[in-house]
Amino acid sequence: MKTGLVLSGGGARGAYQVGVLKAIADLHPKHASNPFSIISGTSAGAINAVALASSANNFRLGVKKVEKIWSTLHVNRVVKARAIDLFANGMRLTGSLFNKGIARKRPLALLDNEPLREMLSHVIRFNNIQSRIDAGYLEAVAITASSYATGNSVSFFQGNPEIRHWRRGKRIGVPAILDVRHLLASSAIPSVFPAEKIHRQYFGDGSLRQLAPLSPALKLGADRIVVIGVRGHSKTSIAVRRDHVPSMAQTLGHIFNSAFIDSLEGDLDNLLRINELLGVIHNESPHFAGALLKPIDTLVIRPSVDFDRLASEHISDLPRGLRTVLRAMGAGNKSGGGNLASYLLFESMYCKELIQYGYSDAMADADSIRQFFGLQSPL
Repeated sequence: MKTGLVLSGGGARGAYQVGVLKAIADLHPKHASNPFSIISGTSAGAINAVALASSANNFRLGVKKVEKIWSTLHVNRVVKARAIDLFANGMRLTGSLFNKGIARKRPLALLDNEPLREMLSHVIRFNNIQSRIDAGYLEAVAITASSYATGNSVSFFQGNPEIRHWRRGKRIGVPAILDVRHLLASSAIPSVFPAEKIHRQYFGDGSLRQLAPLSPALKLGADRIVVIGVRGHSKTSIAVRRDHVPSMAQTLGHIFNSAFIDSLEGDLDNLLRINELLGVIHNESPHFAGALLKPIDTLVIRPSVDFDRLASEHISDLPRGLRTVLRAMGAGNKSGGGNLASYLLFESMYCKELIQYGYSDAMADADSIRQFFGLQSPL
C-alpha cells in the first residue's frame, strides 16, 4: 500500500502543514522512517515536500528540520523588503506598461525573492533526495509549476526509474533532478514573485491552472492519500453588508483563494463522488469493479484557524516598507484585507502560531490518523 502526501499551496499558510506533520510524526514511533511513499507539493507546499523527501530516512527529524525553517522565518529571509527595493520593483512594474510588458533583463515582480533562493539552497540538501529513493525510503517526490509558455501544469518528479512521464490534457509529468529552481518556480505567485526559468521556459506558481491537485500523487502510484488543506475557518459565514467597494487587498485575497484553495476542495469533492460510485458498482459487480478501478482512501486535515483574523493581528510584525504597502492596499483593516496578508506574512510569530494550530487540529483527530496508518492507540 503506497501512501501519498499532498501539500497544497498557500504562501505563509504553509506553516500550518508543518504543525499537522509534526503531530503525525509524534503519533508514529520515535525513529520511524517516512510513512509516505509519494510526496506531492505545490507552491509553499513544494518547499515542505522537498524538505521532507531529503530526510525521508527519519520522518520525525525531517519534520523538525521543516519546523525550524518556518519557526525562524522572517520576511527578509524570503524577499528584499526594504522600502527602496519595493519602490524600485514597483517602478519596473509600472514601466512595463509602456514597453509592451516585456521585462528585458529580469522577470517582473513586486518582490525580489533572491533571499529565499539563498536560504533554500543552504537549508535543503537536494542531493539527499535520490539517495533516500535508492534506499527505499521514498518512491517519488513531485513539484508542480505552471508553464507560461504552454499553459501546462507541469509536475517535475524525481523517483524510481520505472515511473514514467505522463500527459493528460494540460497536465504533464516530467522526470527531473529537483533543485532550488523548481521550488522557486512552484512558489512564484504571479506579479508578487518573479517567474523562474527552467529549460528555456518560464514557470510560475504551481497552483495556477492546477485543476486536479491530487493527480500527481495518484499518477506516481499512490493508493491512498493524506491531504493537508489551508482553507481557513471563519467564525462567521454571514455576509456583512458594506457600503464601500472591496479593497485591492480583499480582491487579491479572493484571487489567491481561488488559486490556492478552490481547486483542491473541488478535486476532493470529485474523488469523494468517484469513491461513492465505485462503492455502488462494487456492491453490484465486485469482479468488474475490482478489475478497473478501486476507491482511494483519503485522510483530510483542515484548519480550524481563522487566517484572516490571525494575519490582521500580526501585520505589525512585517518590515515597515511591506507593511505600508499592504495597509495602503487595505490589508489588515475591517474590509477583509487580512486574507491577502495571511499569504504573505512570512514572520516567525505568525508561522509559529500556525504550526501550533496545525498540531492541535491533527491531535484532535488523532484517532482517525492512527486508524489510517494502522497505529496502536496509547494504553
